[in-house]
Amino acid sequence: MVKYTDTGIVSVILEQYSGKRALLLAPLVSGRKGHYKDLFETLVRKGFQQVRVDGRVYDLLSLSPLDRYKPHFIELVIDKVIPDDSSGKRLSESVMSALHHGKGSLSLLLADSGEIRHFSKNLMCPVSGLSFPEPAPYTFSFNSPQGACPRCKGLGMVSKADLSKIIPDMELSIGAGGIKPVGEMRNTLLFRQMEGIAKKYGFSVHDPVKDIPEDALNLILFGSDELIRITGNSSGGGSTSQMVSFGGVISMIEQGPDDGEELSQKRERFVQEVVCPLCNGSRLKEEALGFKIDGLNIAQVSAMEMDQLQLWLAAVEEKLDKRQAMIARDVLKELRERTNFLIEVGLEYLSLDRSTRSLSGGESQRIRLATQIGSKLVNVLYILDEPSIGLHQRDNRKLIDSLKRLRDEGNSIMVVEHDQEMITSADWLVDMGPGAGEKGGRVLFSGEPSVIDQMTPSEIQSLGSYTIDYIKEVRRIETPSQRRPGNGKVLELKGAKGNNLKNIDLKIPLGCFIGVSGVSGSGKSSLVNETLMPILSRHFYRSLMDPLPYDSINGINNVDKLIEIDQTPIGRTPRSNPATYTNVFTEIRKLYGETQDAKIRGFKAGRFSFNIKGGRCEECKGAGVQVIEMNFLPAVNVLCKSCNGKRYLPDTLAVKYRGKSINDVLEMTISQAMRFFENVPAIFPKLKALDEVGLGYVKLGQSSTTLSGGESQRVKLATELARYSTGNSLYILDEPTTGLHFEDVRVLLEVLQRLVDQGNTVIIIEHNLDVLRSVDYLVDMGRRVAPRVEPLLPQEPRSR
Repeated sequence: MVKYTDTGIVSVILEQYSGKRALLLAPLVSGRKGHYKDLFETLVRKGFQQVRVDGRVYDLLSLSPLDRYKPHFIELVIDKVIPDDSSGKRLSESVMSALHHGKGSLSLLLADSGEIRHFSKNLMCPVSGLSFPEPAPYTFSFNSPQGACPRCKGLGMVSKADLSKIIPDMELSIGAGGIKPVGEMRNTLLFRQMEGIAKKYGFSVHDPVKDIPEDALNLILFGSDELIRITGNSSGGGSTSQMVSFGGVISMIEQGPDDGEELSQKRERFVQEVVCPLCNGSRLKEEALGFKIDGLNIAQVSAMEMDQLQLWLAAVEEKLDKRQAMIARDVLKELRERTNFLIEVGLEYLSLDRSTRSLSGGESQRIRLATQIGSKLVNVLYILDEPSIGLHQRDNRKLIDSLKRLRDEGNSIMVVEHDQEMITSADWLVDMGPGAGEKGGRVLFSGEPSVIDQMTPSEIQSLGSYTIDYIKEVRRIETPSQRRPGNGKVLELKGAKGNNLKNIDLKIPLGCFIGVSGVSGSGKSSLVNETLMPILSRHFYRSLMDPLPYDSINGINNVDKLIEIDQTPIGRTPRSNPATYTNVFTEIRKLYGETQDAKIRGFKAGRFSFNIKGGRCEECKGAGVQVIEMNFLPAVNVLCKSCNGKRYLPDTLAVKYRGKSINDVLEMTISQAMRFFENVPAIFPKLKALDEVGLGYVKLGQSSTTLSGGESQRVKLATELARYSTGNSLYILDEPTTGLHFEDVRVLLEVLQRLVDQGNTVIIIEHNLDVLRSVDYLVDMGRRVAPRVEPLLPQEPRSR
């Protein structure tokens, strides 16, 4: 890469091209389509006579408009010179003019040999003439317009419509809904435009899509500037006619406004995110990728995982010359330190270009922790909430060592945790309990963990602490004495090769409890959540999820349905709660609608719903709280002044069942409600299922927004337990023990074992060793983290 000054260009031309006939050219257009008629007319008005177009010189006055559909290279002929000492002033003026019109670049074309030489005031490749602006930090940032790829705007991905989803059945007509995003025929502008296209191309919107001419179908899908005549009815009863252009169905989906919920759903269904074809996912402009160190551009370095980056940073200084090494010394020192911090907290499998949306809560916390380690602050109190989430036991020890290092530098670390190794590594332990919800809220133990080792059995029992009971093995999660052999049927996935998977095969025995383990980044989620689950989801529910690449799947007919149970919230509004999610509230409302009080007042079951008008408080719309929006701050929920948080109107609350109003029932814990409705067959089993998964302390009407991820997951499990089971369902759970105490893990395992006992198959991705000891069949992924992941280890039933 070279760059020149104005005088430098003149000097080079005089020294190297003296006495040779040459043309000074200013580049105007480089590889862009268009006829450029206006450009040529402008140049003529400015007094210029010739241009060089696609390698040939033309007179501007006789030049016709170019082919608008082909890319062109256009250079303006500034001057024809024979460089020598006597023409120095003229040459200098011509060079200045060429640099002005060429925006800092010019070319010298030798008339006799056709040789061309490129010059630029910016960084430039002397062979190709490709010019780059002076690099700055923002040149290498995809968050800056100066560095971001112009196609994907620095995202690395672009939206692309999936034609197979837009037209799934070529036998259907447009009128019958053959083009899925627009639906069936309606009296709208869109359909009138398509009728106009049909009339012009000689077909009907009621013909099968397969019979529509290719040109017409392309126009319907991709649009055109071509004008189409459409007709309609005027307000006076007559007909109207107008000429309009049609943007195309795909353009409507890809580029429509983001404020419509319906359009947003269409985007999700028919548009897939694909790697940007211009930057190939690097997110940067071509100019930024042209700068390399040790043969690697910044995108290639960012794609390295931390352990690879650590090795590269250690060796790269030796490959720099003396001047480069001096410039890079301090930067490399800082990079090495920060990379080491990330590796120390167990994140060696992450790459620098990893999207933050794909990080777990634990990974995000550990990144912030690495930042704090590097800050060298002292006398700081750090509070971490379950940083071990998603960590393999090997990585957990690294995290503990990092926390101790932060402590040794003079800081205080407070960690909210359920991990036993983290608890026993603490200098001081505070245990809360004894139970959850209303049964908790007390400090059971506060002191050094070593004190626990000196306690007698009676002292431990008097504490009433589940945590200490499990640490001292007074309580334990028992390992099953027998393993299920399965029902003899299998589900076999072959050739899984997405992300870091190495063309692996997976054979799943059905009717078993199956564990999938492996260090963080070994490919567990890629195999189960991103390959197996989308395949089954598409088969059973016609899902539009795209699985990662694979060869084939066998035995899919041995499964009746797929159920994914994750820790996502069961609802996003205060009106959503365990009672509504499990549908038990419908039965409770029916019961209240049958009471004598309700019949006297003429109330039906709908009167007791807080989601519809009638019996609810309209001030808060049945939420019990009112949301106050705060500028630049999160919204605040305050108790409704009208109903005082009771959700309903007074006459609705006057209806009682066994002395309790509908609001009184919603305020009951699940355990209390189970006893209250024990003689109601339609209600009791659902409440019992919730109680059995350890949610007896949760209120029936407790807002779903206040439930933890583990609580939400158990509500979903209880809902499945209360349903009629076919005995051939496949359940997939991804780290369900996240955020769970030892006792909660035991309860969860009992529920999962019950599901398997009914003949179902449960696949669980886990790091928890108690869970992995309890499975019938174990699949362990790779001995090392990606990308050196190895094929699956032998898949055998766990030995006793």
